[in-house]
Amino acid sequence: QVELVESGGGLVQPGGSLRLSCAASGIAFSGYVMAWYRQAPGKEREFVALMTGGGRIVYGHSVKARFTISRDDAKNMVDLQMDSLKAEDTAVYFCNAYRGADEYWGQGTQVTVSS
Repeated sequence: QVELVESGGGLVQPGGSLRLSCAASGIAFSGYVMAWYRQAPGKEREFVALMTGGGRIVYGHSVKARFTISRDDAKNMVDLQMDSLKAEDTAVYFCNAYRGADEYWGQGTQVTVSS
């Protein structure tokens, strides 16, 4: 059974930082592209960042230079370091794993940026 479990969300002030983690089980982790998406209330799900097993990284335009994705294939984990957070970063953040036709999602973790 495949499971992606996000953690690390919470409330943070504008300009602050948070680190999200996603623990994966039930997949051959190193063979999967690991990604983060987010969805704000009333908006469509938005791509945040991805990292392939080979180390290629892509960031969404709105988070480039502020967020950093990393993965540890030995621990089956992918992290998202979020710095210089803005109110518009408020959303539920989802972990995603895909390889070809196989795709899996976590349940999401809430990030709220507010003073």
